[in-house]
Amino acid sequence: MSIVLQHEIETLKKMVSSLGAHAEEAVQKAVTSVLERDAALARSVIDFDPEIDQMEVDVEEECLKILALHQPVATDLRFIIATLKVNNDLERVGDLAANIAQQGLYLAELAEPEGLGAPFDVRGMTGTVQSMLRESLDALIHMDPELARHVRETDDRVDLINRNMYAHVQMAIREHPDRVQPLIWLMRVSNNLERIADHATNVAEDVIYMVEGTIIRHTNGRE
Repeated sequence: MSIVLQHEIETLKKMVSSLGAHAEEAVQKAVTSVLERDAALARSVIDFDPEIDQMEVDVEEECLKILALHQPVATDLRFIIATLKVNNDLERVGDLAANIAQQGLYLAELAEPEGLGAPFDVRGMTGTVQSMLRESLDALIHMDPELARHVRETDDRVDLINRNMYAHVQMAIREHPDRVQPLIWLMRVSNNLERIADHATNVAEDVIYMVEGTIIRHTNGRE
């Protein structure tokens, strides 16, 4: 690898790491806006989403520039292709964080914002999803397929939480029939978190392909 190409790759790693950090922060703030009924925080997440979109465009342009100027091969080429795919997943995470923040706005506007708590462990689910995002990006930057596999395995836990959430919400609706709408909004938060976990899993699967040349996204855990 030439010194110039090495510098460009390092710059690209920093750019995608920054995008991932901002996407992760958006998820945290969005969920906090839901739990604390904080309309101002929810709006800040929604208002920042165009910035995440622009970062996604910048990463894509950097990838295309490297491809055009250096014509990388082997590992460098696989890294850039993986980054292009990861870039799209991270932008979608930003969109989903904005969706969660929108639910935070709805809940903040309730007449009794402190009224009904979440009938499932939103903070715990959020922490797991954030860890998946962080570890998937670490796996990309350090080309670590074992860490990527750990992310993929963790997705099953998030799927289970999301499935159990439906039972908890159904029970809460029976106990609080006057609170159906906020419970549905909370259910959408869980659904969006589950989709964010799916995007983190996509990143992890791209890492495994980048390092090992094996496509596993259709294997349902069976490589």
